[in-house]
Amino acid sequence: MGVTTFFIALVHAIIVIGFYHGFGTLSPLTSLLGINANFLSVSGFPFELPGLIALLILLLLAATSHDFWQKVLSAAAWKRLHMLVYIAYPLLVVHVVLGALQSGRGLAGAVALLCGTGLVSVLHVTAALKELKRDRGYETESGWIDAGPASEIPQRRAKVICAKDGERIAVFRDGDSVSAVTNLCAHQGGPLGEGKIINGCITCPWHGWQYRATDGCSPPPFTEKIATYQVRIVAGRVKINPTGLPAGTLTPPAPFKESGHA
Repeated sequence: MGVTTFFIALVHAIIVIGFYHGFGTLSPLTSLLGINANFLSVSGFPFELPGLIALLILLLLAATSHDFWQKVLSAAAWKRLHMLVYIAYPLLVVHVVLGALQSGRGLAGAVALLCGTGLVSVLHVTAALKELKRDRGYETESGWIDAGPASEIPQRRAKVICAKDGERIAVFRDGDSVSAVTNLCAHQGGPLGEGKIINGCITCPWHGWQYRATDGCSPPPFTEKIATYQVRIVAGRVKINPTGLPAGTLTPPAPFKESGHA
């Protein structure tokens, strides 16, 4: 979808630049970027500039979308790079809104776009505040995190908790056992806790990468590994050791019965 978005934007840029800037004595890029310098005027601001910057960002994201770059840069660096989409988005909004306003024909459309942009922004901020509250971390008792009653964890699903250092942990329940792994998928940092157990493996909701809950290893022939955490059940409540074990460490799941006795 991201690569497709870039190519649609590229086709748009080629057609528009050719149509509006390709029939003069100046080169199209010189005509586009070298004439209008009204940067302090809303009515005259070169709205093409934010669109061009957004296009370059989309090019960077499309060019590095293959898993090759994720492995070369590391999942964390790759993810930070692709957060540039949050810069491209407002640039595209400014590009479209200014273009509509300056044409004198799109006031209603510009207002609708701004309202839509405001709604999306509010949703993002609301989600961020909700996640920030979760990231404050759970209290520890004798060095272990109380993750709540095991019975509240849905079958083959997870409850995501957060250690005091900010590390998220996905606590999965599979039948009569409870296991815990890091919430970060080794592929692109996807939220494993939002996935589910399929065919005995934790399955990332982003791209379907799988890991065994007991040792954090991907099933053969895949070799990816994630960190695991020690789990125990005390009076029906899940206790998690917040210190993660090395990726691929075999960690026995904690047995659990619906009656609350382990």
